[in-house]
Amino acid sequence: MNGMPLASFETQVPGKWILAGEHSVLRGCPALVFPLESRSLSLAYQDKVSQGLTLELAGDHGEELQLLVWGVLEKACQLSKVSRADLRGVLRAHSSIPVGAGLGASAALCVGIAQWFLAMKLITTNQLYEFARTLENLFHGESSGVDIAVALSRSPLRFSRSGERASIEVRWQPHCYVSYSGKRGVTLECVNKVKSLLESNPKLGERIDQDMAQAVNLAQQALSSEEIQGLPLLKSSMDLAYTCFERWGLCVESHVEWLRQQGALAIKPTGSGGGGYVLSLWEKEPPLEVRKLLIPCFESGAKPAINSSQYLASE
Repeated sequence: MNGMPLASFETQVPGKWILAGEHSVLRGCPALVFPLESRSLSLAYQDKVSQGLTLELAGDHGEELQLLVWGVLEKACQLSKVSRADLRGVLRAHSSIPVGAGLGASAALCVGIAQWFLAMKLITTNQLYEFARTLENLFHGESSGVDIAVALSRSPLRFSRSGERASIEVRWQPHCYVSYSGKRGVTLECVNKVKSLLESNPKLGERIDQDMAQAVNLAQQALSSEEIQGLPLLKSSMDLAYTCFERWGLCVESHVEWLRQQGALAIKPTGSGGGGYVLSLWEKEPPLEVRKLLIPCFESGAKPAINSSQYLASE
């Protein structure tokens, strides 16, 4: 495919949070995933006469991308059969998504790079999703594609590897927040830990996957119900999902206990677990001193990206 000359390019990709379905999604179970619009990665390119490609990083978590960007770029060039030496100009990345925290930093970077390669006509629109998912394999070993899908669609999704990309009906807005556990999580290590359990005890692994799939169905039922019926259902879903993480050995007890003491109804890891961010459900808005440490999951006024569904249409 011919392509490359491009004067400028800019995109913004949101973070993400997962309500239920982590890990089990790799084995065909569904997951419920949402964009986190308050945390995002902006990628901008400007063609300039230079010796090569210059990288500029900014934002609260921009510097954390220093080592990641070049690896993703090398892989993207390899997949699209171009030389990185042919990329010239300035690439600027501004990120407010912490790396290794379960909020989709690696997916946002991979989607941003993939969209840049699309703009340079090095890949086609139909290739965008799989191209970005393959890039994310660098971080996860095996990416399910769930983070990539929500980063592209910028709307809540019920996702499965079989190709399901269904929008989620949300009839009420739960008081859901994410907060940092105080420990970084390494996705690949967590994925391998779950795989090791499956290899050593396949029956237990299958039961946990079934429970996580049930947690997904309960959560979806909760969101499509009225709040009075939905709140206890959502609590049950998150409690069930928490037991899955517990049996996988991927919970961070100290932060979970602190959230319980503050009055959270239900708590579970979001993302790979083993650290990173934790999802909490509250009956009402938490006290101000607690809320300062929490990120709201549901943002009013967040809008899907224009025509973003086309990127997923062929999957």
